[in-house]
Amino acid sequence: MKVFVIAGEPSGDRLGAALLAGLKELAPGVVVEGVGGPLMQAEGLDSLFDMDELSVMGLAEILPKYRHLQRRIRQTAEAAIAAQADVVIGIDSPEFCLRVARRVKAGSNIRTVHYVAPTVWAWRPGRADRMAQVIDQVLALFPFEPPYMRAAGMACDFVGHPVATEPPVTAAEIAAFRVRHGLEAGRETLMILPGSRRSEVARLASPFLAAHDQAGLGEMQVLVPTLPHLRATVAEQFGGIEARVIDGAGQGAAQAARERFVAMAVADLALAASGTVSLELAAARTPMVIAYDMAWLSRQIIGRMLRTDTVTLVNLVSDTRVVPEFIGADCRPAPIAQALRAVRAAPETQLQALDLTMDRLGRGAAPPGLRAARAVLDRLA
Repeated sequence: MKVFVIAGEPSGDRLGAALLAGLKELAPGVVVEGVGGPLMQAEGLDSLFDMDELSVMGLAEILPKYRHLQRRIRQTAEAAIAAQADVVIGIDSPEFCLRVARRVKAGSNIRTVHYVAPTVWAWRPGRADRMAQVIDQVLALFPFEPPYMRAAGMACDFVGHPVATEPPVTAAEIAAFRVRHGLEAGRETLMILPGSRRSEVARLASPFLAAHDQAGLGEMQVLVPTLPHLRATVAEQFGGIEARVIDGAGQGAAQAARERFVAMAVADLALAASGTVSLELAAARTPMVIAYDMAWLSRQIIGRMLRTDTVTLVNLVSDTRVVPEFIGADCRPAPIAQALRAVRAAPETQLQALDLTMDRLGRGAAPPGLRAARAVLDRLA
């Protein structure tokens, strides 16, 4: 059997790696081609090109790279068809993956799967109907998503979220981490997560630093996890607060991912960009404040399309609003600082919501990567 898999950003790379591991367990001898990052490559994928080329977000950010992305879309679709794959699986990155799927469907009868349902419950509900024109099956991360996809005419399976199966961090791991990074025992630690793209780091550094100062968190040690290619940018932007930058350089992909998770467990409080990171922090039981801003054009367009009062996944899955969030025009230092102080002083209610989130995402069940692989294979059969 041959599977063609496409991921365009680090969160998709993590999902893809778990999926590939599940496919290899259930279908020994499976041949995998496609596009992915270091974690998927560690599972045997030889990426067609560097996944980082696809790591763009927001309408204004995509426009300057439009022609290059169009070439990569054509190249990827042609490679999937030439490979005579049994199934093409796009992982998140809908701007890229769904365009590839459309070309694949136009040129073949290959089955198409999309891993991560579009957030039609939050904005642009018509996306599900358009997606159904080129996608046969959806793998959903959240239990409330399948009805939306099935209503549009696609098969959909809830497979859970891999973050819910992350092994708990041990006291020994925490102690070793503190020694490696020179953290003082008994001193609180703040984690700042300004995103996984250079544009995000550049945009969020200023409000995040100002919020840190206004919240009076100078006595807290600061950790900033990032990726190796962003280390210099992060170190420059956050050097003024003597932040310890954790980038996983010199480590294998799995080891670097674990180092990042241990760092979250070490932290007493986090200020993070919006996205999957809120679930990682929930798994580590780290209280958080979420903030995010984007280019002006993206802010204006997306802000008018939102259909929900929160974009933080912990709030949505737990059906609470205990994680403060400051998005777009609200991403300002003063209210972020106030929220940081409040969460630091009284984290108990939020911690309960973090535990509820993990339970609803499949903590204690079979690994989501295995469930995703089984869902793909079952529907192929």
